[in-house]
Amino acid sequence: MIDPVEEFKKHAGDVVPLPTAVPGNTPIYQTASATGHRALWVVFVIMLISSLAFYIMAFRVPVQKRLFHILTAFITTFATLSYYAMAVGDGVGKNKITIKHTQKHFPDTYDVVYREVYWARYVDWSVTTPLLLLDLCFLAGLNGASILVAVVADIIMILTGLFAAFTVDESPKWGWYAMACIAYLVVIYQLALNGRQMAMQKNKKTATFFAAIGGFTLILWTVYPIIWGIADGSRNINVDSEIIAYAVLDILAKPVFGFWLLFTHDTMSDSASIEGFWANGLGKEGTLRVGDDDEGA
Repeated sequence: MIDPVEEFKKHAGDVVPLPTAVPGNTPIYQTASATGHRALWVVFVIMLISSLAFYIMAFRVPVQKRLFHILTAFITTFATLSYYAMAVGDGVGKNKITIKHTQKHFPDTYDVVYREVYWARYVDWSVTTPLLLLDLCFLAGLNGASILVAVVADIIMILTGLFAAFTVDESPKWGWYAMACIAYLVVIYQLALNGRQMAMQKNKKTATFFAAIGGFTLILWTVYPIIWGIADGSRNINVDSEIIAYAVLDILAKPVFGFWLLFTHDTMSDSASIEGFWANGLGKEGTLRVGDDDEGA
């Protein structure tokens, strides 16, 4: 006769213990701390001071030579607005992510994560990166068709990054990310190939300067999607680390880029000089005349 007690003892080790805690009951909030907020305020001040400096530099040169100064000042001006919005909490939202945990012997469980997404950053990039591209394209002497392709590809890159940041499901998120990377390759092609070829047709100093500042920009821009991948993408770093990483990149890509561009460009003897409407407005030809009587009337 089988003793049920003895049989239970024999197979007791085969019984899988019940979990003492079931994940997924409490939402996880990934938000910035005081460190992240301080970083946002610091960059806001840097962008503001840089903008004032660029406007002062613009007024020190003739209007015919202010193209690069105005574009560069606009870059840091929009960045100033963006960082102020993020610092005061107006340019941030939360993305809800549901993480599934598959259990072998028990029903699946879920974690709900709410991560801060600074959408003001994408608004900033959608305006400032095309302006920065215009700086580089005008420096190289790219034609209008190439400039248009580069700017449109850049805007697509930023928008797809924004869509990816707010996507809940993993597969569509990385689909948007792949589209952004493809668009970035188009930007690289226009600058590294077409831009370099056009710059080499100018004098040696301009070609060398474009290669240096263009290479500097492309290296920085290549780091941005890497940070996105480990921050908003896979959430392997916290929000504070994300803020600091983007802050360093933005400082290098905007104020540092701007001062380097303007100080070097101002020393070039053949720096661009734009006349016509840019410098003088509409001429008398083609303007409306109010109150003039026709001759012989």
